[in-house]
Amino acid sequence: MDRTLLITGATGTVSGALIEALHDCGFRLRALIRDPSKAEPLRARGIDVRIGDLDEPRSLPPAFEGVHDLWLVVPNGPRAAENNMNAVWAARRANVERVVRLSAVGAAHDAPTRSGRLHALSDHEVRRSGLGWTVLRPHWFMQNLLAEADDIATEGTFRLNTADGRLGMVDARDIAALAAKVLTDGPNHHHERIYTPTGPQSIGFADVARQFERVLGAPVRYVPTADDEREARLLGFGVPAWIVGMLTEYARAYASGWGDFTTTDVEDVTGRRPRGIADFARDHADAFTGGVSGGGSGRCGADGR
Repeated sequence: MDRTLLITGATGTVSGALIEALHDCGFRLRALIRDPSKAEPLRARGIDVRIGDLDEPRSLPPAFEGVHDLWLVVPNGPRAAENNMNAVWAARRANVERVVRLSAVGAAHDAPTRSGRLHALSDHEVRRSGLGWTVLRPHWFMQNLLAEADDIATEGTFRLNTADGRLGMVDARDIAALAAKVLTDGPNHHHERIYTPTGPQSIGFADVARQFERVLGAPVRYVPTADDEREARLLGFGVPAWIVGMLTEYARAYASGWGDFTTTDVEDVTGRRPRGIADFARDHADAFTGGVSGGGSGRCGADGR
């Protein structure tokens, strides 16, 4: 495949899984990163690393030169729409042919979260950009549970402010598998498509705890907590106030039933059933028992099972 793919957010969860999924798929991979100290592991894998910052549009042209396809991920934050605008403008100036954008579940102008509303602005911009485009709006990442791994390992409990809400949570590796298939299928096959990757079932966190118990062979309990308690905990860990407020908005939406759905998009595009929560728990059992998390991605859109 004689195409150059620029991957933004290259050190993040989904982009990292995408890099793994695209191994040996024929793309010339290029990564845009902001922190030069994180470049060496990518270069060691044969990836062309360019330093640039989506906050700074003048830093972007060298990274976009000669690019055919753009995997676009922008940081969650108040400047998300600006970051997207800077990337799309650089892509247009460089004659990029296609952008595959990672958006957010339920992105809409009337979404119950500030993140969803900002993503809706960026989705609209991409769709009107004149570029080929595909948008992915994934559900809640199973990988978010890794933030609770220490509590699960040491106390056998985890605390979230989602009450009894059920979510069609998805493994980030399956998001990457879908994205890899979209990219390797060529620039026209998925043009003007919006996909919403989810897992195979909508599940509440009490059920998540029960499945973890079975996999880990140790007691695990979900403890619903109040918004203010959760916010104080996150702020104590140094999470920025804007992000904490956004997470509370999502938690309230999920508690109301907003996330209680699934789609067949992962299986329809990749031909593989997405991982369930038990699969995720098995692949990361070490993290939830005090070790180091594991789990790998497949190649060229396969899920590796």
